[in-house]
Amino acid sequence: MSTLEGSFLVAMPAMVDERFSGSVIYVINHSDEGAMGIIVNQPFEDLAFADILDELELGDPDAIIRLPDKIRDRMVMSGGPVERGRGFVLHTPDFKSDNTFPASNEVCLTATLDVLRAIAFGPAPKASLLALGCSGWGPGQLEAEILDNGWLTVPFSSDILFEVPVAERYDAALGKLHITRASLSLESGHA
Repeated sequence: MSTLEGSFLVAMPAMVDERFSGSVIYVINHSDEGAMGIIVNQPFEDLAFADILDELELGDPDAIIRLPDKIRDRMVMSGGPVERGRGFVLHTPDFKSDNTFPASNEVCLTATLDVLRAIAFGPAPKASLLALGCSGWGPGQLEAEILDNGWLTVPFSSDILFEVPVAERYDAALGKLHITRASLSLESGHA
């Protein structure tokens, strides 16, 4: 299988792992050694960006309170079951630090505090998505799950990652394949 880096995985109805049910995952790394991605459509219900800033003491509490609601109330995604206490930011390549990893030509990953400060206080990347935790697979594991009808692979779209409302990302990703939820089957077929 060729690399899936920079594409999306969309959970099929037959997904046996409840943690991934209904999820869309952006694949950051995929090789013979395994794969890593971030779930981009499952926000924490009781956690906002301002909570992260407060917890990590990344600004004066008064400055955080004065941030525009658009910044303070940003959603934080549940990126997956691995390293749940670690933050990951997917963002446009207009922000770079020494610790920025280019996931593709259009998306970078930074997992250090400097990107959080930039998002809050500037200069922020044009678009970004914050997640706690990530998703990971060992060698051959993701390929096996795809063969078992666990995932669909979908070409990358920056709109899906950064612009489509979170609740609509699953359907938007399916739409890239010209299919809907109703057309998905619980049965897998192999030619």
